[in-house]
Amino acid sequence: MAAALIDGTALARRLNGELKAKVEVLATTGIVPCLAVVLVGDDPASHTYVRSKSRAARAVGIATVEHRLDAQLAEAELLALIERLNRDPETDGILIQLPLPKHIDVTNVLKAVHPAKDVDGFHPTNVGERVTGAGGIIPCTPMGAMFLIETVRANIEGLDAIVIGMSNIVGKPMADLLLSAGCTVTVAHIKTVGLPAICRRADIVVVAVGKPGLVRAEWIKPGAIVIDVGINRITSSDGEKRLVGDVAFEEAAGVAGAITPVPGGVGPMTIACLLLNTFEAAISRRAASIRAG
Repeated sequence: MAAALIDGTALARRLNGELKAKVEVLATTGIVPCLAVVLVGDDPASHTYVRSKSRAARAVGIATVEHRLDAQLAEAELLALIERLNRDPETDGILIQLPLPKHIDVTNVLKAVHPAKDVDGFHPTNVGERVTGAGGIIPCTPMGAMFLIETVRANIEGLDAIVIGMSNIVGKPMADLLLSAGCTVTVAHIKTVGLPAICRRADIVVVAVGKPGLVRAEWIKPGAIVIDVGINRITSSDGEKRLVGDVAFEEAAGVAGAITPVPGGVGPMTIACLLLNTFEAAISRRAASIRAG
């Protein structure tokens, strides 16, 4: 395999270790960052993600409070809970685990989270501040992807980058971050005409569409950095269930310069960045208390 493996698990472990030390220092002022996790319904993958996030938070010293709610919960009740968490002085971050049941308007829910506690970075205020360069909380997955890119090449100014996927959660904020880093960015999707040829021009390829094996070896520019955000559960011909990305990993690794695996690439970094955002939110919200201490 020609490509260097970009190890998200190892980088997340290092970042979490650094964060744990910072949380321990903050605790000496009497402040323990707290993340509230809201899970509505019985989606098995969501329950798995919430367990992973809560376990990782506790490991670095961040407190968590889980709110596991029935799938039939009325939207008004969910909004009322969010408002209580917004007012709670001990809650630093609020995570709404997606997806939500279909009868709940996800836009209304994400807008209800106070921007200062929006550790996912989805609130319109944070989006606007990020796009205009005025700050704003950065969404966790794009932030993690940028960390991974920087382990391969610290300065990416002037490089051509393509983001395949245009979601508000990954694609659009990822493009913003690459633009801010000085890249020339193309945003594409699975319906883009001539996508393989467009992709082949890119020095950096970020894929987030949820289509297993979409990006093939012939799509990759030799030596390119490939960040695979896709997480797809498939059943192989022998009946074994496994996770794969949006990139045909084995063949793409023979062309790329560096590539993330699935699992073990972007996933661990997403959680690490969630914890970092929660810590930063606690610092920002409680700055006066810290100075007084």
